[in-house]
Amino acid sequence: MASKRSSIVSQSPTENWTDDLPVCKLSGVGFLTNQRYREDGGRREEHELEDRSFHFNVDDTYLYGVFDGHDGTRASDFTVQRLPAELLLGQLTADMNDEQIKGAIRQAFIVVEKGFFQSLDDALAEKTEIQLSMPEGLSSYEAYQQFPDEVARMQALQDEISGGTTAVVALIFQNKLFVANVGDSRALLCRETPEGSISVTQLSVDHVTSNNDELTRLANLGLDIQQILRNRRIGNQENTRSIGDYCVKGGYKDFDILSAATEEPVIAEPHICGGFPIDETFHCLVLMSDGVYKSIDEASDVETNSNFDVVRLVAEELHCQNNMTGVAQAVVDRVGRAHHDTYMTQMSKCQKRDDMTLLIRIFKEEIANSLKSPRAPGRQSVSAMPPMSPGVLPVSVPYNPSNPMTGSAPSLYIPSGVQTRPAPSGNSPSPTTSTPTNLVPQVTISRSDTQSSASSASGSPSGSFPPEHATALGASSQGIDGEGESNEQEQGTETSEETRVHSYVDFTDFNRQVDELGADNVYGWDNPKPAAPTTPV
Repeated sequence: MASKRSSIVSQSPTENWTDDLPVCKLSGVGFLTNQRYREDGGRREEHELEDRSFHFNVDDTYLYGVFDGHDGTRASDFTVQRLPAELLLGQLTADMNDEQIKGAIRQAFIVVEKGFFQSLDDALAEKTEIQLSMPEGLSSYEAYQQFPDEVARMQALQDEISGGTTAVVALIFQNKLFVANVGDSRALLCRETPEGSISVTQLSVDHVTSNNDELTRLANLGLDIQQILRNRRIGNQENTRSIGDYCVKGGYKDFDILSAATEEPVIAEPHICGGFPIDETFHCLVLMSDGVYKSIDEASDVETNSNFDVVRLVAEELHCQNNMTGVAQAVVDRVGRAHHDTYMTQMSKCQKRDDMTLLIRIFKEEIANSLKSPRAPGRQSVSAMPPMSPGVLPVSVPYNPSNPMTGSAPSLYIPSGVQTRPAPSGNSPSPTTSTPTNLVPQVTISRSDTQSSASSASGSPSGSFPPEHATALGASSQGIDGEGESNEQEQGTETSEETRVHSYVDFTDFNRQVDELGADNVYGWDNPKPAAPTTPV
């Protein structure tokens, strides 16, 4: 297994082994590249998209991840390839308990970072060789003046080894949910409440310099917390945990603010929670990079909870889009538009934004199936969202599992002049009740697209269409629910010329022309000759 895993992850980026993994059909991903705005409304990218993601379903083991790369894409590219290899190639077995599964996830994070640093060995060795070849005691300016080529090469190598990535990963194994993260990418779990609302719980932890637990950990390493709070950064970044970032790990002694630490201050040890048994209250899982919720915070005129705002947008787009990728992309598009609009009205705010990636996983298959028929209720802008009570988010468009289609039920059209069968004598209306002479049965679409129930206003005891109408919907001659004919036999009702619905299509001319031209010329078939349509009685 180890040799197989080694050969898989050593492939070139153009031959990603994960390209062949099955994608989870209950999930979707949306993203936007970073933007810097201009006063004329224009915008430009400061760097290429550094976010990465995956959403796999391998033998009912579901793995999702969002990775927010920084200082290049090398770390996020490596992680998005290596992490699935550490969790989907037989490491998880049915006899493992929750703690063992958490241990496997923790080990995967550590192994991925170790492998990433090993991939930097050549760059680190070359950088060290160049440094040793240059005289000691030179200032940066003097080194550039005397050794411009060497300095340029060292800068390129520095950029190569300084990159890193945050990570938020969700694993569904044996119908239990586990979430792990390093950095400030978030995971939100949305669950339905008995009152019909959605509760929002953040399962991840923001590993940043404003996290008191992280500050305590750094203080125990001997760092000056007040200096970190003033700078709002640790070395060259905000995150106190990440994958990669060699400069603040193996090379942390080069930073004055970190040099006093007794060991590496920035670590890849993930926060892990779970396993949560998945039940009928689970609505959706949201994974996102910090660009999503920070853009909402920056675009809001009042203090808001960006987690609730994201879930509100997801709930709205679930009723507007026809697939999960469309839902995720529509949400990030709306956030990006709101952020840019805020800049155009308040140019002191929102001058730029980071990459945004949003992954949504729905838990109810009937919701995903209902996306096949898009609806478009009214939308609210991000900035116009009313305040919400902490912990509970009302669903903007209620979802009815028994009838996922919204709007009035379609009716079955019956041409004028066609008589409908009257109700059996045992169910005739009372003298005071008027009965329409041209009744239109109504079709109600049930949860399944392949099943329909129909009710006729004629008062049929079984609630089914007469056989002539049922066949128009592709049903059997016994009616939509299969009881029409049997009920008639039980009640002794027989079809007569008075109650029969006569055909309103006459095939006489068609049959005559077939006889004149020949069936072979009409149908283009050889023997056996097909039977020509006959005129119903």
